[in-house]
Amino acid sequence: MDATAFEDLAEKTLESLFDAIDDAIGDDADVDLENGILTVELEDGRQYVINKHAPNQQIWLSSPISGAAHYGYDEAAGAWISTRSSDSLLDVLSTEMSQIAGTPVRLD
Repeated sequence: MDATAFEDLAEKTLESLFDAIDDAIGDDADVDLENGILTVELEDGRQYVINKHAPNQQIWLSSPISGAAHYGYDEAAGAWISTRSSDSLLDVLSTEMSQIAGTPVRLD
């Protein structure tokens, strides 16, 4: 994927995540997207940081629940997949947001 396609896809992904997370747990968290960095600060002070990393064409996640992970886009799967496992970014975030909300949350 060329740099422009990566930037477009990563930005759309972050915007989509912002909207979905804000809708799902916005009453229990401060959700902000600025300059390609999505932050989710929970009421207890824990914080998620999700950002694009252009040099590696990845989305990076820092989670207070699962820790740090990097996700590359898998065109065949049509998803951002962890570089260390077969987990998708959306599945990880859906699971964790469900734990936070106390109700099922699907971000896809």
